Amino acid sequence: MMLRENIRMALSSMAGNRLRTFLSLLGIMIGVASVVTILNLGKSASESISASFDAGGLDTVSIMPRGSARETMVFTEEFSYTLMNEVDGIREVLPVVSSYGNIRNGQEIAESVSIQGVTSGFFESNSLSAFSGELFRAIDNINRRQVVVLGSELAEELFPSGNPVGKYVSIFRRQAKSFLVVGVLEEKDASMGTSYNDAAFMPYNTYTQRFRRTDQVGTYVAKIAEGYDATAVAEDIEDYLNEIVGSDYYRIFSPATIKEMADAVTGTFSSFLAAIAAISLVVGGIGIMNIMLVSVVERTGEIGIRKALGAAPKTIRSQFLVESVTLSLSGGLIGLVAGTLLSIAAVHVTGWALHISTAAIAVSMLFSAAIGIFFGWYPAAKAARLAPMEALTRE
Repeated sequence: MMLRENIRMALSSMAGNRLRTFLSLLGIMIGVASVVTILNLGKSASESISASFDAGGLDTVSIMPRGSARETMVFTEEFSYTLMNEVDGIREVLPVVSSYGNIRNGQEIAESVSIQGVTSGFFESNSLSAFSGELFRAIDNINRRQVVVLGSELAEELFPSGNPVGKYVSIFRRQAKSFLVVGVLEEKDASMGTSYNDAAFMPYNTYTQRFRRTDQVGTYVAKIAEGYDATAVAEDIEDYLNEIVGSDYYRIFSPATIKEMADAVTGTFSSFLAAIAAISLVVGGIGIMNIMLVSVVERTGEIGIRKALGAAPKTIRSQFLVESVTLSLSGGLIGLVAGTLLSIAAVHVTGWALHISTAAIAVSMLFSAAIGIFFGWYPAAKAARLAPMEALTRE
């Protein structure tokens, strides 16, 4: 009952001095709004980055050989099986070869297209599905069939007015070769700088034996077995490769590792900015202390009368402390709403999905209450220490 009465008196005092109250709360409002906006944007950015990595497959590790053919002789198709046997935690290893070429359909031609030779497991590994037709199968790879799957944008460019499935295209390297289009990929957003929409895919054996003869693999995509940590397996792969070829003859890429680094950088940067923004909360606390000291002076007579009627010092102290916390929390709530609205506007501009940071809400409100207690304690204690006669005489 006493707490409710103190809150009612605090709100009444705030309503009676609206301009002064607003100016006193401005620091708290700006501080909380800044902290909430920064942490919300940090979480939204982190989730956006995570979604991009998830789309690329967090359970994969890519190994890209480099160096002369003599020094990388181990990087053949058979190395896929060697790597799987030598390193624990790998479910399968998919070899990929690629180059650029031109593709023609009648008068329509697409130049410098990424043409990739892949096994049938490549599509599942990268969460790719057919929009029309079908994806080639393992038997197509075994038989080295001259079939091709087109990315959605490439299909639109080559066949602007019809379905390409069942039709033939000419793929040029040194000479033109005819390929049957068996499928078109479902459109998919680019992931980690890789776009599948403007590429063409043919069976691995078809590529290496009929399109461009080579026994060197361009990239190995290692799928991590369930229950294993992708980052740890990537480190094991790196250790193994260092032993057999040395660190100069390959590059390794793990989305899980990059994601961990990106999350750490985003989290640290957001926390740093939030800490800077929180300085304004301290400034706001000084403003609250100022208004409370003024309030004590203005209400000295009221304090004297209440003490003369038997009010205990702790009752007076509680009254002013509750008023201080109410002021601070009010500013915090306004700042919370403002920060959320600013977050919504910011993610609309950046194109991210909005993710509200519950930590930002909890920390902001707790910090607001703490500011009210810390900076309200001295004025409340000063009011509680006033002697009745002194207060009445000063009035």
